[in-house]
Amino acid sequence: MNAPASRADDRLVHVPLGERAYDILIGSGMIGRAGVEINARLRGRRAAIITDEHVEPLYLAQLMDSLQTDGIEAVSLTLPAGEKTKSMDGLAAATDTVLAARIERNDAVIALGGGVVGDLAGFAAGIVRRGVRFIQIPTSLLAQVDSSVGGKTGINTRHGKNLLGVFHQPDLVLADTAVLDSLSPREFRAGYAEVVKYGLIDKPYFFRWLENNWKKVFEGGPERIEAIAISCQAKADVVVEDERETGRRALLNLGHTFGHALEAATEYDSSRLVHGEGVAIGMVLAHQFSARLNLASPDDAQRVAAHLSEVGLPTKISDIEGSLPPTQMLMDAIAQDKKVKSGKLTFILTRGIGQSFVADDVPASEVLRFLEEMR
Repeated sequence: MNAPASRADDRLVHVPLGERAYDILIGSGMIGRAGVEINARLRGRRAAIITDEHVEPLYLAQLMDSLQTDGIEAVSLTLPAGEKTKSMDGLAAATDTVLAARIERNDAVIALGGGVVGDLAGFAAGIVRRGVRFIQIPTSLLAQVDSSVGGKTGINTRHGKNLLGVFHQPDLVLADTAVLDSLSPREFRAGYAEVVKYGLIDKPYFFRWLENNWKKVFEGGPERIEAIAISCQAKADVVVEDERETGRRALLNLGHTFGHALEAATEYDSSRLVHGEGVAIGMVLAHQFSARLNLASPDDAQRVAAHLSEVGLPTKISDIEGSLPPTQMLMDAIAQDKKVKSGKLTFILTRGIGQSFVADDVPASEVLRFLEEMR
């Protein structure tokens, strides 16, 4: 079937992955239009919605009504909110719900929530019947610009973050910009860190634009939709070039190796540190470490820190409340990170704003000494 006509202020980003190609629709009111958009693209008539306890009272009824109006039978599972839901127990609950609903390959698993729900539901969709249709309806800024796009799914283990998972591309992403007004300032800021990331990877003009327009992005309106669309297009371009993260896609991990280690150090306690905050600190550390190695100017690191601090994000390890484990334990988390190859440390470093690159075989001793100083 042909897709329904979009509204004038909607933005569409197409991800051309051959038979796995899909659209990202960005605009206000997407949840209310979910039924018609899904009907236009998928043949299945059943759906299993995975959401969490924070999102359910806000948007689940609206989504269920939209699906029912367009003849899609749906069941739902509500899980606890927070990073700890990305676990074997959470995965078991999700797959059991999908199987009990008799979801077949042309039916769909729908993730209604932030990155945690999207990662977990996508993993479930990827392994049930060796893969069923998957639809992302991200309700956080972080998920809209990052985790909902690209097909990386997974859960955490005691050994580290996202170490179990599969690549399973969504069949549709509906980014409803209106739902972002319900986010707390902290949640929105955390998602904004991922927006900034795209400018720091290879779009210095976008970083300059954000420095000048970030307040309007926070307020909503056309600047918000523009920032989300640019971010989604940037990620889509990288995913198309390197779907399985064997090369260029690793650049999307700017700030994440340090950030993931800090998340692990807080035992994924979201009251102390959420993912986007870890990424913010990690991106500053990546620029500072690059300056330490004489790859970039210290002025660039300061510029990154100044902008992230201006919007209210943490930029230093000391900004994390409470005590942290010894530095060697942070190093252990970094060594367990999935961006390690053959035991050698791999970091995304930079030669300046918008000049990030993959650095293989970074000396562990340098990283250890740097982290000791940054604490």
